[in-house]
Amino acid sequence: MAGEFFIEFEQFVMKQRKVALVTGCANGIGRASALSLARSGMDLVLVDIEQEGLDVLRKNVIDLGSRSAVICGDCQDEHILDEVFEFAQRDFGAIDVLVNNLGRSAREHASSFLDSSPDTWSAVLDISLMTTLRVTHRAAPSMKRRGWGRIINMSSDTALIGDEGLADYAAAKSGLLGFTRVLARELGSYGITVNAICPGAIKTRAHDHLKPSILEKIKSTIPMNRVGEPEEVAGLVSFLSGDGASYITGQALAINGGRYML
Repeated sequence: MAGEFFIEFEQFVMKQRKVALVTGCANGIGRASALSLARSGMDLVLVDIEQEGLDVLRKNVIDLGSRSAVICGDCQDEHILDEVFEFAQRDFGAIDVLVNNLGRSAREHASSFLDSSPDTWSAVLDISLMTTLRVTHRAAPSMKRRGWGRIINMSSDTALIGDEGLADYAAAKSGLLGFTRVLARELGSYGITVNAICPGAIKTRAHDHLKPSILEKIKSTIPMNRVGEPEEVAGLVSFLSGDGASYITGQALAINGGRYML
């Protein structure tokens, strides 16, 4: 009898645990966000194209006492997205929290808009805007049916400032802000909050390729005179995912050391 009780209790606890899907999570902000959510007691569906980073993250998540499903693949591929949600349905039943972290600029091709290439625009807009729409379109219906959900879209303070040479990235990340506001209005009555985070200069692998002089120039525009850590963004992700943020929706929250002030 005691054994049956503990089995039933464990099954009850598992059903109560919320499940978060994090895209682009093998490194940087996505990785820090996944670990923060695991520490808060959530189970994770982890998606990225980098198997090695995913394997390390999965071990870290398990060490924190959370379950995880890991899918190595490109979220720009519709078939991969179908696979992601099949895994999620099979292993966890539904997604409660969606962190749309995937996105990147084409900083290596940065130029004035008039010198930029339509091919670059298309690539940046697809990975930094359209992928979020595709993933959300799959995740939101079950949230709506169950009357609860958290959707967090990773924008950028480039959308607020308009960094020169990154017109395509600014357009994509600005598009996420509009998408966030519309979705917040459409889903708010179903107990779903939708917010955007706008990180500024955060220490990720992209910074490893920047010249020290460029980093110093970036820091000079930040009142706190330093680059942020991924964990500082992850803390906001966890807060927005929890019950304490239940009345915050449709917002663009900058976390950038004061580089841009709303």
